[in-house]
Amino acid sequence: MNAALPSARAPHSLLIEPIVRHALEEDLGRAGDITSDLTIPGDARGKAKLIARAGGTISGIVTAECTFRLVDPELSFAVKVPDGSSVQSNSVLAVIEGSSRSLLTSERVALNFLGHLSGIATATRTLVDAVTGTKARIVCTRKTTPGLRLLEKYAVRCGGGFNHRFGLDDAVLIKDNHLLACGGVKPAVERVRAGVGHMTRIELEVDSLAQLEEALALSVDTILLDNMTPDDLRRAVAMANGRAKLEASGNITLATVRAVAESGVDYISSGALTHSAPNLDVALDF
Repeated sequence: MNAALPSARAPHSLLIEPIVRHALEEDLGRAGDITSDLTIPGDARGKAKLIARAGGTISGIVTAECTFRLVDPELSFAVKVPDGSSVQSNSVLAVIEGSSRSLLTSERVALNFLGHLSGIATATRTLVDAVTGTKARIVCTRKTTPGLRLLEKYAVRCGGGFNHRFGLDDAVLIKDNHLLACGGVKPAVERVRAGVGHMTRIELEVDSLAQLEEALALSVDTILLDNMTPDDLRRAVAMANGRAKLEASGNITLATVRAVAESGVDYISSGALTHSAPNLDVALDF
């Protein structure tokens, strides 16, 4: 069976706030919400609901709450469905009450985050469900929207997936262009070992079984099997025989992911989770 799903514990508010604040600054510009300020009396109060118009897995409640709080700390925000939950269409996700102006000023930024992140969580959950019963973990990549990596990787966890490295500085991944630039597998691994800290894991990308054999002899932690067929993946698993963790990557889709998982690999990485997931339809209804 699959390993236990990862925790969807949200990033600290100190990390979320700058991202949300930047989005609000972009939207409010130099003059603020002139439409709401001119059409709605300052003392008008309202009650609104965040609603999922389609079924899916939710991520971004934390960013929505942060958005409303930054616009107006006096707004009340009651969470009805926490991040990581799977919902049916027309589910109420949260109820917000307070200044009508503030509700409308917050609306678009809150929905942008919520729809985008829930789309990622939903796409992730689809792949996770597809490999149920295997040991494979679904993981994301660095193919993220600039500035949103923290939140997009959180959304993957909300969908039951796991995170690959967060950046270039927290793990070594030697790819094909590194090998071409430095002269091959062995010199690349030797140079990394000579300079990397003892807590840093080393992963090496290979695109053939011959390269895999060379990589296994060097005892790296993880080997990325790039664009291999399910048959070659099964051969790779047999060759490795537990000597390294194996990650399959390249053209992972809902149609192919089960066969990839059944090959026996440990991880299946997909950039599409973060760069191509469609938004989940969410709305703010007064």
